[in-house]
Amino acid sequence: MPERGRTTRDPDVPRTRIPGAAVTEESVIAASAPPVPPPVARRSVGLLVTLILGGLTAVPPLSMDMYLPALPDVTDALHASAATVQLTLTACLAGMALGQLVVGPMSDKWGRRRPLITGLVVYILATAVCAIAPTIELLIAFRLLQGLAGAAGIVIARAVVRDLYDGVDMARFFSTLMLISGVAPIIAPLIGGQVLRITDWRGVFYILTVIGIGLTVVVWRLLPETLPPAERHDGGTVEALRTMRGLLADRVFTGYMLTGGFAFAALFAYISASPFVVQEIYGASPQTYSILFGVNSVGLVIVGQINGKILVGRVSLDKVLAVGLAIITVASAALLLMSVGAFGEVGLVPIAVGLFVLMSAMSLCMPNTNALALMRTRHSAGSASALLGTSSFLVGAVATPLVGVAGEHTAVPMAVVQLACSLVAVGCFMALCRPWRKQPDAMAGKRAGSKGAGN
Repeated sequence: MPERGRTTRDPDVPRTRIPGAAVTEESVIAASAPPVPPPVARRSVGLLVTLILGGLTAVPPLSMDMYLPALPDVTDALHASAATVQLTLTACLAGMALGQLVVGPMSDKWGRRRPLITGLVVYILATAVCAIAPTIELLIAFRLLQGLAGAAGIVIARAVVRDLYDGVDMARFFSTLMLISGVAPIIAPLIGGQVLRITDWRGVFYILTVIGIGLTVVVWRLLPETLPPAERHDGGTVEALRTMRGLLADRVFTGYMLTGGFAFAALFAYISASPFVVQEIYGASPQTYSILFGVNSVGLVIVGQINGKILVGRVSLDKVLAVGLAIITVASAALLLMSVGAFGEVGLVPIAVGLFVLMSAMSLCMPNTNALALMRTRHSAGSASALLGTSSFLVGAVATPLVGVAGEHTAVPMAVVQLACSLVAVGCFMALCRPWRKQPDAMAGKRAGSKGAGN
């Protein structure tokens, strides 16, 4: 029997809920969005939306990872130090962090499509300027703008998932997104390495510009609006800040936010330092580095599917998250011991194995922290998504330059940053989330997320 206040629908189609009103396709799709397809086509549209959301979440790894094999070339071409060139990564990360704070509340007010398309257009322009930047200072500045604009894809993709799914289904969908977006870090360094065979680092940004144009066209024509006008917020900046304050007042939400943020920072310590560790310390070519990075990304995807297809629904999300945190902590400790010579001289293979384990275990942490945090807010998914993304990228932006403080000929700073971030993530999970004491429902979080939404 259908639930009161909802029309009967295909069970395979995700539902967007409007309290107190019947949910129909017309109430979900905004006037500017593509029309609702006939019932026989709904399954294919669901897959199409999934692929589009995966593409949006792939923008950050594409922007970061295609560029990684070229970092040593940028130091030579623009006559900059390794630490200065790593600021191009920091700037992009900081932009993605700050941009989400702006775009998230905007998407709660105006819907998901308008801020997303605007952000993608600015991303295209900023990336094109990066391709022709004559100085390292200009490159850093427009990498910041690129990150600010690219944030739209990250935050709105997460908000759309929250619009469509709840509970365990949301956790499964985040794991599915990891399968799709996980292809990006697999192929991005491979593409970047091959691009360097035929052109220089600027060619990477030309390709990113073309990718941005293609994604914008697809979003414009095919991505429906998932936030009905009845669920949008009319307030401005003050209401957005009040909503975020209410979310941060929820101890458990904040705990998951910080846990995911510091785990993400351990990942970005690897991303920013690995080009120099693998290529400068161990003498690997850009192509070899790209292959190793791709193998690590395969591990990320495989474990993500184990999480979504096998573990979610059978094992509590908190238990899976705890296992993931334990693995990345042990892997970080092993990398530090190898880096300081505790096991004597080690070659590239042991280091690569440690990095593989660390990166793969991220699939047990990132989807589950997102799902557990967003479960606590039915309203203001854009603002909640913005806080989750901002915390991750801000912590990552701080961690990125630290891995290069001792120069480009030692892996010790990378391992120290990874271990420190892993331990802080564990501390936040235990001290704030307290999964052994958590209530079975998330009413407190829902009330926190509702502050400012209906007052």
